[in-house]
Amino acid sequence: MGSTTAFLVALAVLVLALAAAWKPLGDHMARTYASERHLAPERLLYRAVGVDPDADQTWAAYLRSLLAFSFVGVLALYALLRLQDRLPLDTGMAAVSPSQAFETATSFVTNTNWQSYAGESTMSHLSQMAGLAVQDFVSAAVGMAVAVAVLRGFARSRSDRLGNFWVDLTRGTFRVLLPIAAVAAVLLMAGGVVQNLVGPESRDTLAGASQTLVGGPVASQEAIKELGTNGGGFFNANSAHPFENPNPVTNLLQVFLILLIPVSLTRTFGVMVGQVRQGVAVLAAMALVFTASLAVTTGFEVAHPGTVPDSVGASLEGKEVRFGVEQSALFATATTATSTGAVNSAHDSYTAIGGGALLLNMMFGETTPGGVGAGLYGILVLAVLSVFLAGLMVGRTPEYLGKKIGQREIRFVALYVLATPAALLLGLGLAMTQDVFVGNFGNDGAHGFSEGLYALTSAANNNGSAFAGLTTATTFGNTVLGIVMVAGRFPPIVFVLALAGSLARQTPTPPSAGTLPTHTPLFVGLLVGVLVIVTGLTYFPALALGPLAEGLS
Repeated sequence: MGSTTAFLVALAVLVLALAAAWKPLGDHMARTYASERHLAPERLLYRAVGVDPDADQTWAAYLRSLLAFSFVGVLALYALLRLQDRLPLDTGMAAVSPSQAFETATSFVTNTNWQSYAGESTMSHLSQMAGLAVQDFVSAAVGMAVAVAVLRGFARSRSDRLGNFWVDLTRGTFRVLLPIAAVAAVLLMAGGVVQNLVGPESRDTLAGASQTLVGGPVASQEAIKELGTNGGGFFNANSAHPFENPNPVTNLLQVFLILLIPVSLTRTFGVMVGQVRQGVAVLAAMALVFTASLAVTTGFEVAHPGTVPDSVGASLEGKEVRFGVEQSALFATATTATSTGAVNSAHDSYTAIGGGALLLNMMFGETTPGGVGAGLYGILVLAVLSVFLAGLMVGRTPEYLGKKIGQREIRFVALYVLATPAALLLGLGLAMTQDVFVGNFGNDGAHGFSEGLYALTSAANNNGSAFAGLTTATTFGNTVLGIVMVAGRFPPIVFVLALAGSLARQTPTPPSAGTLPTHTPLFVGLLVGVLVIVTGLTYFPALALGPLAEGLS
């Protein structure tokens, strides 16, 4: 079977699998977050931490709970990394340096999972399991909780309550993420992914040399790494490592896990607001942009423009032969269109336009389909903006799902839209003035700038992938990226929860002859247009200095 045929078969299987899971998983999540019944283990947990699970919270109280939980998570993970050499299962690893521990703690708590370290030579088994993997679960559950709170803002009326953060966090972790991750881990182990507690072992090679092999609880972390759109790999090579991703079957399974919850949440949205077709419209907008990005990335990688790729007949530099060009491009598109950041190939080695398409995926706010929870609430903010712009065109007060979009709501939308670009561009401007950052570029000229742009884009959008030619494992690099990750995660959450609180207080407005239908192909096209225009106006100058300049040179 040729590589193109194999790619098309894999793509068809992926689409069919996602279509089969869309309704049952979407409905399950809707029931999970709407249920008034607490399971016995959940009640014990609530009692242990002193939480009243039946107390609804205002958006401000919901936000305070979220921020407090995340702050404690950063402190706990930082302490674990700094003390790992004194704890069990240390496997001979030294304590993580202060700046590296700070960057790693903020990275995993913000669902970014940026890694400027080699996991197999830096992290103990305890740090991987009790630190990084735990945050893989709960940081994903936090994103899902925010999305559900926003959906309640649309679904409720004359109320100032958005639910209970602690209940949403617990249910997302134990009723959604854990069961699927457990099944996925077993499937990955069956596919050849490593799962043990073995320390580094030395083995003789066929050439007579010695090689150190590192085992560990890889499959269990790999499952939630992809399912929770986290991306932090057990090994430095991430999903290009054969212990994490040994063959095309496990590769396709990982892509499926990456897209599973973000895609299914669109069904949850439709069910919770009582109009499934609204979820279909949002999914259609996501799918259109994703398909276009996949076509551009795959097309340029297959066409392999450039002197060296053209002379060898393929752009295989930085790609694993067992996956090939097309399936590497599919994996890269999936991880940058979500907030996953896992890689099965070196994005730094992609063609200028192919790598630029991956950059653009993140600049879209990773809303196509985006990270678990974050992608859904991100595209709903853009839907509100689209309705507002359409209302201006016809001189009507805009409405979305029966809620009027007035001055207060559009102020929160504007702040949300500006928050991540501000973190990205300010961070990039500061970093580009520092020799300790620019001096670590792996390339000169436009490609070197693209490496820096990619790093800050990945951090601000909580992605975690990188153009690996840039080394950021310095005190400055760890610090600035950690700060940008926090700025890219929490201010948008503040504004979107404030928007949800404002919407929940409204009295629904019945649709009229002048109401813009938001489930039609026309609105899908408008939403895609707003997404592309807003992103282009924000980032085109930076893209022009990096991948576009390189591609046209």
